[in-house]
Amino acid sequence: MTPFGRRVRELREQRGITLARMAAGLGVTPAYLSALEHGKRGRPTFSLIQGAIHLLGVIWDEADELVRLADLSHPRVTVDTAGLEAEATLFANRLAREIAALDLADLRRLGAVLDEAAARRDPPA
Repeated sequence: MTPFGRRVRELREQRGITLARMAAGLGVTPAYLSALEHGKRGRPTFSLIQGAIHLLGVIWDEADELVRLADLSHPRVTVDTAGLEAEATLFANRLAREIAALDLADLRRLGAVLDEAAARRDPPA
């Protein structure tokens, strides 16, 4: 499941919108929307994201969050380590090979490390 798919599913269920009804409103098949929610389809198009925002009735911060999550929801990722330290290539390859063995706590710890690195790179103004 992708972050975008998970959030769309949560919002859809909170609002009592069936998968079939939302798919019809977006002009896609229920099978496609289900695959998108479960991360078996690539990143959604901008028009699909906007349609979902409209159908789900989300505004402002929630809409921005859906756009952000869609950007982070490509289930097949390429990591370019050209020009980086050898450790970066080693880490990227190990992560690709071993990510399925990580549990939620492991993923959250790795995410926290990335958050710390981003904060060092882009300190708050």
